[in-house]
Amino acid sequence: MVDVALIFPGQGAQTVGMGKELYDSSPEAKVIFDKGQSVLGNDLLDVIFNGPEDKLKLTSYCQPAIVSFSCAALAALKAHPKFSSLNVRFTAGLSLGEYSALIASGAFSFEDAISLVEKRGSAMDEACKAQKGSMAAIIGFDKEKLKELCAQAGVEVANFNSPVQIVISGEEEKVVKACEMITAAGAKSVIPLTVAGAFHSSLMQSAADKFKQALNGAAISDLAIPVVGNVDAAPQSSADVVRDNLYKQITSSVLWEDSIKFMASQGVTTFIEIGPGKVLKGLARKIDSSLKVYNIATPADIEGLFL
Repeated sequence: MVDVALIFPGQGAQTVGMGKELYDSSPEAKVIFDKGQSVLGNDLLDVIFNGPEDKLKLTSYCQPAIVSFSCAALAALKAHPKFSSLNVRFTAGLSLGEYSALIASGAFSFEDAISLVEKRGSAMDEACKAQKGSMAAIIGFDKEKLKELCAQAGVEVANFNSPVQIVISGEEEKVVKACEMITAAGAKSVIPLTVAGAFHSSLMQSAADKFKQALNGAAISDLAIPVVGNVDAAPQSSADVVRDNLYKQITSSVLWEDSIKFMASQGVTTFIEIGPGKVLKGLARKIDSSLKVYNIATPADIEGLFL
């Protein structure tokens, strides 16, 4: 048995056509995709497989699409004989990806999770429209110095993704000011992000409060496999902690670097990124170059999984 952690990507990893090979070749994956569309009652599958890209980028499609694809890929992996050689110690997901991780760990059913994701996206959309915000990725800059400059500019840190990539978030004009300050202080690169609002910041508080009603009514179970949470980079196993952390996650920083470091400290050196893209693989390499990271997005990826 090989000790592994399953990790799941978040919003931004989507591409038109993702998952089509799995849908056509894996009955288990097809079931998941079909359930997602059935729960939402829209044209989700057509948008995932055929676009247009602008429609897939919409939060109302993008978030359920990524969770659907990630869970479909996981279902296909679980159906393969290779899965029996894996000892899944932890799961984790970047922002939205935490929902896929929680499904994998048994916190809630796929159907309930997709419904929650839809409500989360709707609440976030409303918050974005109510208060204009933006985000920027900072490459190659000291973490503690960045925190100081963010405080001076009145913005917040949204994601601690890796030692060399941190994302800031806040009111649009304040993010511009912060970027100017950080650039002047010697950051290697400052990249404005094309996003709808200031995610993982206090500007999302109204979204968190609205979403809390949905969380309070959701059926959440204690976890079969610990999920390393975004909010505190610590393993969570109880339903009450999951519920509380999903509420906090909307406004809190995503502690992704610390999450990967925690799992590695527990002896997990092999990670399987399940879903679209290879963003998490790239981040893991920056966090700890000794880690092994495999990607599962196609049938060939499953067949080629070498552990």
